[in-house]
Amino acid sequence: MRIAVTGSIATDHLMTFPGRFTDHLVPGELSHVSLSFLADSLEVRRGGAAANIAYGLGRLGLSPVLVGAVGPDFADYRVHLKEHGVDTDSVHVSPTAQTARFVCTTDRAQNQIATFYPGAMAEARTLSLAPVADRVGGLDLVLISPDDPEAMVRHTEECRALGIPFAADPSQQLARLAPDQVRGLVDGARRLFTNAYEAALVKERTGWPGRRILDRVGCWVTTLGADGVRIERAGERAVVVPAAPVRQAADPTGVGDAFRAGFLAALAAGLPEPAAARLGCVLAALALEAPGPQEYVLDRTTVTARLTEGYGDEAAAALAPFLEAAL
Repeated sequence: MRIAVTGSIATDHLMTFPGRFTDHLVPGELSHVSLSFLADSLEVRRGGAAANIAYGLGRLGLSPVLVGAVGPDFADYRVHLKEHGVDTDSVHVSPTAQTARFVCTTDRAQNQIATFYPGAMAEARTLSLAPVADRVGGLDLVLISPDDPEAMVRHTEECRALGIPFAADPSQQLARLAPDQVRGLVDGARRLFTNAYEAALVKERTGWPGRRILDRVGCWVTTLGADGVRIERAGERAVVVPAAPVRQAADPTGVGDAFRAGFLAALAAGLPEPAAARLGCVLAALALEAPGPQEYVLDRTTVTARLTEGYGDEAAAALAPFLEAAL
């Protein structure tokens, strides 16, 4: 299964604040907030939703095609992705703008305050999927992850025109997208990915109740943090897969991206959705324990042990043939 991932490619500047943001918010004064938090650590990591997902897919033995826009500072990052199985030949390099920057501070309760500078990502709106599909001999799925809003709309429309199945992952761009754009991104998606808050926001932005959204997508996958993952289809009872155990949380950045990589990789191998969700949850746990979205390491022994610990021997055995081939 050949998967293309469109979306952001960024450098992450990740800081940690030893207190809680909420302790410094004064009731009645939130209309003019002016706060500065003294961070006690800084990590500069490779990130961006599309690159994070592609990294996970590559680590699991797929050869995902990354589609996005970067700056001339991307050379080392490109090598890193290629070394981990990612096809970067469809990444556009801007001659003028720098690669996007994500600056995020995380407090001890895992709350985050972040700023995203798009930089070269704005040029993603000029990219077409047709040459990508021609170059690799066809695409089986395009995951449309957070990107320049016009790029997300263009890629979705092009998937429909080309007859390529697509999955919608609007995520943090829901705040920037107009209601008609959100409806366009969701309608006809093979899969819709959201977290719990984004699920409510999709309903609000589209004006559609949950039942109507389910009528318009093949499957709605909602990550629920420590409560796991909910998988819904029209006319069927929702399936909830518990979260995998976490040893010690380090940084939540990119955890949802890791889940998507594990989930889609397992589906690409023909595994059922509950099994795919379990693998996704294990990758999410490993990403949460790592100091950055592409710092987790995958090996068969560790992943099998985590599956067994979280879901039992039978669940681990169901994924064993896939893991043997992928890792």
